[in-house]
Amino acid sequence: MVRQSSAAGVLALLSEPDPVFKQHALDALNPLVPHFWAEISEHIALIESLNENETLPQKARDSAALLASKVYYYLGEYDEALSFALGAGSVFEAETRASGSEEYVETVLSKAIDRYIGARSEEKIKSEKVDPRLQSVVENIFLRCIEERELKQAIGIALESRRLDVISRIYSQTNDTSLLSYAMEGVLDAGFSLSYRDEVLTFLFPLFPKPKAGDNSPHVHSITRLLVTLSNPSLTVPYITSLVPQEKLVAYQFAFDLVEGGSQDFLESVRNDLPDGDSQTKDVYDKLRNILTGQESVKLYLQFLKRNNQTDLLILRHTKDVLESRSSVYHTALTLQNAFMHSGTTSDVFLHENLDWLGLASNWSKFSATAALGVIHKGYFEQGMTIVGPYLPQSNGESNIQGAAYSEGGALYALGLINAGCGGSVIGYLRDTLKAAQGEVVQHGAALGLGVAAMGSKSTDAFEDLKNTLFQDSAVAGEACGYAMGLIMLGTAMADAVREMLMYARETQHEKIIRGLAVGVAFIFYGRQEEADETVKLLLAEKDPILRYGGVYTLALAYAGTSDNEAVRQLLHIAVSDTSDDVRRAAVTSLAFLLFKNPVQVPRIVQLLSESYNPHVRCGATLALGIACAGTGLQ
Repeated sequence: MVRQSSAAGVLALLSEPDPVFKQHALDALNPLVPHFWAEISEHIALIESLNENETLPQKARDSAALLASKVYYYLGEYDEALSFALGAGSVFEAETRASGSEEYVETVLSKAIDRYIGARSEEKIKSEKVDPRLQSVVENIFLRCIEERELKQAIGIALESRRLDVISRIYSQTNDTSLLSYAMEGVLDAGFSLSYRDEVLTFLFPLFPKPKAGDNSPHVHSITRLLVTLSNPSLTVPYITSLVPQEKLVAYQFAFDLVEGGSQDFLESVRNDLPDGDSQTKDVYDKLRNILTGQESVKLYLQFLKRNNQTDLLILRHTKDVLESRSSVYHTALTLQNAFMHSGTTSDVFLHENLDWLGLASNWSKFSATAALGVIHKGYFEQGMTIVGPYLPQSNGESNIQGAAYSEGGALYALGLINAGCGGSVIGYLRDTLKAAQGEVVQHGAALGLGVAAMGSKSTDAFEDLKNTLFQDSAVAGEACGYAMGLIMLGTAMADAVREMLMYARETQHEKIIRGLAVGVAFIFYGRQEEADETVKLLLAEKDPILRYGGVYTLALAYAGTSDNEAVRQLLHIAVSDTSDDVRRAAVTSLAFLLFKNPVQVPRIVQLLSESYNPHVRCGATLALGIACAGTGLQ
């Protein structure tokens, strides 16, 4: 069979007056487009006019629209290709099932989905209706996905296009809770806005069936993650109470899981809202309240680490022998190495064996050595005061012995670390000590300890105490107060707190205080995504490089783990354009916070930055790799 070398003969039929010839020409040209699209494109105006010609039969007009769509596809004009495909109606629908057009159909449908997602967002903002033809195409995509069991693909499109009814429809047909978990993970791990994320989670929550003890419900952890993310006691408390007393073991499991991710403020609200219960359930609710303090979980971790402590003391001994112990830098390095190796194990054998070495610590290395006790004994609530008691400021005031202030400050910080995230029993003591302290080193330790112990508690009393110490304008104490104020309001996006902190940061002359407050603001906006945008914009426009430094970390922590494209783009721009080396280093380092859930991407993104002439940028690239790829074994 002789291969056709031109479409000229068929194209000539388009100019014939008889509609039958035109219809035949259009039907004949459609399969020829892949081979003769360049030749056909010279007649695109005529083809478009045929699509608009109302004297032609509807099928001929639809064929003209499909032909125009294909030509524009080969010309690379995908928006035009989609517009004409939408006008092709049933002819385009038939084309989607024809063989040989897979690439064209896939591209146009992909473009249709993108346009539909954009249109749905616009509809939400401007109340503009979506083109019904586009709606029809996407509905067909959903139907085909469901028919072909490509359910996760359908859920992905539904999430992007804000079609929660599709998720509900899929679940009603399958009763597969793993699909609900997939939808939940999709909205949590992708860069959706905070308001839409909460809307989706609130929608998904009632769809999950109630778990039962012994049925190995795989969705228990999904429900917990959902409740922790929403942090809404009015949803959490009724859910837990509905499990009591029939499913009390499941209720206990939920309580333990909530402690893993919930803030102190949220857990306290749940504890307070739980009912007292009757004679049958009182014991269950008392146990739930006890679990929700967080101390039970920490005790279990403590017992596990204590039993399974496999640290190699030879490593520490060799390190001590190699390093010059009189150097405060080396002394602090070994102190931290010992603390991290024995974190939560309560094993201070190395310290007892090397009291002479410990005695060489001076000034801030003494502060670190004492604070390290808090890391080693983290969670040892019962003995916390006993362990650090000898180093704490005495009731009659701070010691006048030279260097004692550093061990006292370190001990206060250690006390906070021991009670990190569960500080109810020591917050009062730390607040009183902070108010009574006169020396800036003791204030520094008390502020850090209070910040860690009351982390995420939203305690206005603790915040006010820190603010009063901050207003004394001591550089050393003020820096710690800035960090601690941010830790107490962690993830709250509290506008009043941010305004006060930034106001003082602009007034003070101490760079340490400005840095502490700037990073504290970043803590306040942790996980708040678009709610931080205004503050980020404000900070990045500041003349003071330290406030811009804070703006970079505010952006990074607000979008931590989301891999948000716009946030990554902003950080990369700052990394190559800011006039301050500190800000540039912070911008590169911050990429790790955005991408830590997708560590494979980080080496590729920082590769060029790691070759920068600027040592600060190279340092940031190194830190980004270390933070994001920790424990992954990536080569």
